[in-house]
Formats: sequence, structure tokens, C-alpha cells
Amino acid sequence: MKKNIPCILLFVAVTILFSGCGYYFPSVYDGPTKTIYMPEWKNRTSKLGIDITLYKTLSRWFQQSEAIILTKDKSKAQLILAGEIVSIDLPSIAWGGDTVTTDVKIRLGVRYVLKDLETGKLLWEVPHEIWTEDYPSRVLSTVAENEALETIIDDLSERIYLGTLNNLRKENSTRQETP
Repeated sequence: MKKNIPCILLFVAVTILFSGCGYYFPSVYDGPTKTIYMPEWKNRTSKLGIDITLYKTLSRWFQQSEAIILTKDKSKAQLILAGEIVSIDLPSIAWGGDTVTTDVKIRLGVRYVLKDLETGKLLWEVPHEIWTEDYPSRVLSTVAENEALETIIDDLSERIYLGTLNNLRKENSTRQETP
């Protein structure tokens, strides 16, 4: 039991430190409940199914927050989160010392918006964003390409989720400051 005392004291000290310094967890939204209409993204690429994969991944991220409700019924929503997959490309190749390709870079172009349906106010707009991920060319290309694409989609979904929460926090603080 005496061996656990330093661990317990450290835990208590860290808890007190973080609770008093204004630290918050960016993946937690504790504002008023918001209902977001999220239609499937438009897919302007030749890669079939990428829009569905992105929608599912985004949905999983938003399930982390109890105060965010996703809906497919626009009439029940306060906000809309819509996007478009603009491009997919494999343009860059890294060369090894023996002029053999070692890595290929997949690039995914997207754009998206978060809009308040009640006021018509645009809360967040990303008109053009490129996400890249390397994958080794020695691996079977379709398997490695799909894994790289999954990484991009998960990272993009996390960014959209956290960005949405940040914009909702800003909007809530602006509304509280305005009489």
C-alpha cells in the first residue's frame, strides 16, 4: 500500500492542476445540444465508394459527443455540414538511390462548410484543402493505396469533427457575449 501512495499523490496533483488551469478536452463538446444535417459528400473522383467511407468515418467521430446529433432530415437540423471530394491523385514519387521508386504519395482534395440553418450564417468554410499520405510502392498498390486513403479519411474526419466543435464553441461564446 505504501508503494501506491506516490502514484495516488501524483494523480491527485495532476487532477487538481488540470481542473484549475482552464484545460479542456478538445474532443468534448459541452455546449447546448446541436442537430447537424450531414448529407453524403459529393464524389467528383473516379474512386467509387470514397464518399460513403468518408460519411461513415465522420459519423463515427461525431458519435463521441452526446451533445451533437447527426440527422439526414434537414428540416430537423440547426446546422448543415456538407462537403465535396474534389480530386484524388497519385502525382508524387520519391526515388531511391538506385532510381527505383520507394514511395508514392496519394493526394485527396476536398472542400466543406458548416452553416447555421436558422440564421444562414457561415460558421466555417474550407474552400480547398489537400490531404496527402505516402505509401510504399513495393507493396501491392491497391492495398497500400486503400490503407493510405483510409488514413487520410480518418485524419480528415478528425479535423472536421474538432473544427466543428471549435466553431460551435466560438459561436456559443459569441452568443453569450451579445445581449
